[in-house]
This record gives sequence, structure tokens and C-alpha cells, in this order.
Amino acid sequence: MIRAGQMRAARDRYRQMAPVLDEQSRRRFAAMEALSLGHGGVSAMSRISGLARSTINRGVSDIRGGVSAPQGRIRKPGGGRKRKIAQDPTLLSDLRTLVAPGTRGDPMRPLLWTSLSLHRLVDELAKKGHKVSATVVGELLHGLGYSLQANSKTKEGGQHIDRDAQFRYLNDQAAAFLAADEPVISVDTKKKELVGNFKNNGREWRPSGRPQLVNVHDFIDPKLSRAVPYGVYDITNNAGWVSVGTDHDTASFAVHAIRCWWRTMGKKRHPGATKLLISADGGGSNGYRVRLWKIELQKLADALKLPITVCHLPPGTSKWNKIEHRLFSFISINWRGKPLLSYRTIVQLIAATTTDAGLKVRAEIDENKYPKGVKISDAELAAVNLTPHAFHGDWNYTIAPRRRKKN
Repeated sequence: MIRAGQMRAARDRYRQMAPVLDEQSRRRFAAMEALSLGHGGVSAMSRISGLARSTINRGVSDIRGGVSAPQGRIRKPGGGRKRKIAQDPTLLSDLRTLVAPGTRGDPMRPLLWTSLSLHRLVDELAKKGHKVSATVVGELLHGLGYSLQANSKTKEGGQHIDRDAQFRYLNDQAAAFLAADEPVISVDTKKKELVGNFKNNGREWRPSGRPQLVNVHDFIDPKLSRAVPYGVYDITNNAGWVSVGTDHDTASFAVHAIRCWWRTMGKKRHPGATKLLISADGGGSNGYRVRLWKIELQKLADALKLPITVCHLPPGTSKWNKIEHRLFSFISINWRGKPLLSYRTIVQLIAATTTDAGLKVRAEIDENKYPKGVKISDAELAAVNLTPHAFHGDWNYTIAPRRRKKN
């Protein structure tokens, strides 16, 4: 019978030694402790160490048989468990098929995010003949460029009757543009951020007992500077552009950010483009009811000499915008726990954001002034060369360049 004191002592010794031992030494140390504990020692050390009983028994056999460690390596040549995707060649493709269409009524395959839980995916994969754990599924999803999505704030109002139909329409439009090698971008304004020595959510590794000291108060004060990050995410190239505004978040600011993206990144990555598709939220500075948004897009279409198609996400679904999950979320991770001391700091942190999937981001400060409350007359709106689509022309429309008048 192993006493509680013996168990505690064995646990303490193992926790002290395990971090400095290699795989074989850890097995042998656990085996020695098991032998010292006597009957039931193998089971006890398995619970303490997390090692399989068979592993500890192999260590016991090595000790009793006087087996020495192989020189120059821990495992025998070819030893170690093979990766799951090597054992099961169709696992990755079946997982990709499951998550690509998305769930909860969102068929936006090019927008690559999923609200399926890991255990739900494990169950679905089991139906296809795959035996895999939730841990392995999570690792595979990260490798495919997916991230865990929270379920808070995903419902922002009543569900529109054409919500799912609009997602399907947007997906079809995006798929057609991508198949024709035409640019597709997702745009949105990230949450406004206080500029200065203020607390930023999240934590980062620092010397123990030496946290970053920030101001006690960060309540709303109109005198405080705020950064307005407006992002453009290029779906084809997994590349992002962020204009960090210092003034108001208006349609003029939003379209200027798209113009900057095209000038610095877009035209180089899409030299043969003949049209552009923009996926945008239904509200905010790029909302489908914002007259100035359409006026500014007309100016952009004229300048680029490209027709611009806009497909808005249906009302109450802004958190489904691809840019939220493929660009903004990684920016937030990159600057978590760091006070955004200046606009320059914000730009540098955004530009330093990368992912294993190859995300590249460029950022620039936009110090232009964008006054609020600009009025657009009916005549100005009527001059926009806008063609509404047959399905929900308020959400889906194309703005073509205007022909220049001959002298």
C-alpha cells in the first residue's frame, strides 16, 4: 500500500527532474520511482507523470536488464509515432471539405472560417472513417490557417429573411471573381484605439513582478487621441493593408484606404485586373445606405478605370466579415498587453503582424481630415454610374467608370 506521503514525495521529485530530462531519462527516472514505491508503483507513476504504464514498464525492463542508452540519439532510427496525416492520407482533405462551407447558414467558402467545435468535427470525421482526437483536429486547423472563433457578439439584431441567400450570392460572386483571377477584398474599420500610455487588453511574457506601468484611468475623453484603423484584406494573396486614421471614420476615409491599398499593393499583385469585388459590412462608414460611400467609390472607379462590384454582408452579421478573422484578430493578438503609445507604435505593431499561413500586412498613418456630416444631394447620387444587381440591388451593385466627355 503506497502512502500519501510517498506519493507526494515522488510527485515532487518527478516535477523537479522532468524538465531537465530527455525522453529516455524521463522514462527511466519514472521507472526507478515506481520500483521504490513497490507494488502499484507503475500505476502511481503513470498518474503522476502522464506516461503510459507500458512506457514505465519498458523503463523497468531496461533497468533490470542493464540496457544502456543508444549513443548519439534518443530513439532508434525510424522511431517515433508517424504524423496522423501520414497514417491517414485523406484526413486533411476531408477536414478541409467539412470546414470550408462553414456553418450556421454561412456558405461563404472563400471566407474560410468555421464555427464548428472541435468535438463536432471529430464526430463528423468519424462518420467518414477517421479516428482522430480533438487535439489533432485543432493542430490541423491551425495549419490550414483557421483560428478559434468566440461566439460572443455574433448576433447583432434580428435575422433578415434573405440572410442566408445573401451569403450564397456573395459566395458565388467571390468564387466567380477568384476563378477569373480578379481581385476580391474584404474591408472594415477595426475598433478605435486610445493612443497613449493606456492599458491594452491581453498579456505578454515579462520578468516576474515587472508589469508594464500604464495610466490608471482610460475613460472616454474627447481630448484624447484615437487611432482609427481601416483595413483592406486581399483574399487571394493573404495580404492586408491598414490605414491608421487620426480623424473621423467616414466613407471618404474608407475609400481612401482602399485607394492606398491599390496604389501600394493591389495593382502590383493584380496587374491584369479588369474589375474589383469588395465585401463590406452593411453599416458603418462603408454601409449600403451611405451616400458618400457610393460617391467616393465612383471617384475610385474613375481613377482606376475599373468597375467596382460591392456585396454587403446582410444586416446583423458584421462579425462574419473575413477581415475580422484573417487580419484584425491577428493584429489584436500581436499587440496584446502593449500600450499603444503613439500612432507610430500602432503602425509598427500592425506591420509586424504575421501568421504561419503567410499573412503579410502593411500599414500607414493617414493624417488627412475627414469631416463628418457631408451632405450628398439626390442629383449627386443620381450621377453615380451604379447598376443594382437583380438580387437585392441595395446590397449588391456595380459602379462603373464614367465616360469622359469629349471637348
